[in-house]
Amino acid sequence: MNAFLGGSLPAVAVRLLVVSFVVGMLLTMFGFDPETIYARFVEMARHILDFGLTDLRQFGRILLTGAMVVAPIWFILRLMDSRRAR
Repeated sequence: MNAFLGGSLPAVAVRLLVVSFVVGMLLTMFGFDPETIYARFVEMARHILDFGLTDLRQFGRILLTGAMVVAPIWFILRLMDSRRAR
C-alpha cells in the first residue's frame, strides 16, 4: 500500500490536505469556486454532447440519403447479373 500511495497513509493525507488548501486559495483568488467549476464542466459536457449528437444525426441522414439511391441500383444490377449467369 505504501508503494502505491507514495508513503504512509497519514503522511500522504496531510500532504494532500495542504496541497488542496493551497490550490483552493489560488483558485479562490482568481474567482473560482466549486459551484462555478461544476457548472462550467456540466455546460461544457452538454455543449460537446449537443454538437456530437448533431453530427451523428447528420451522418445518419447522409447515409440514409445515399442508401436510398445505392441500394435499389445495387439490387437491379444483382438481378440483371443473375439472369446472365443462367
